[in-house]
Amino acid sequence: QVQLVESGGGLVQPGGSLRLSCAASGITFSIYAMGWYRQAPGQQRELVASISSAGNTNYENSVKGRFTISRDNAKNTIYLQMDSLKPEDTAVYYCSARRIVSYWGQGTQVTVSS
Repeated sequence: QVQLVESGGGLVQPGGSLRLSCAASGITFSIYAMGWYRQAPGQQRELVASISSAGNTNYENSVKGRFTISRDNAKNTIYLQMDSLKPEDTAVYYCSARRIVSYWGQGTQVTVSS
């Protein structure tokens, strides 16, 4: 019943931009903390950005100043605006929703390559 569906991934050149979206259903969206994680091949999954139910944001150091997380409670959706993309940003990006229990989307591939 709970669904998190990511979209917006793709192939982009270094220095380019992408905007990821995550549409949630089956939860009371406004009370959940939301986040974006990423996992590259052979790497651990890492938290990229998070946003609380109050709208407070947190970013992994390597993406500060380049990525922006936001939420639209009316649409039950979060976004990750990614600018100045680097090859090291290449990963599968996952959406998460957390309150007492956590939920995960299936992921969307982001590839940054020339």
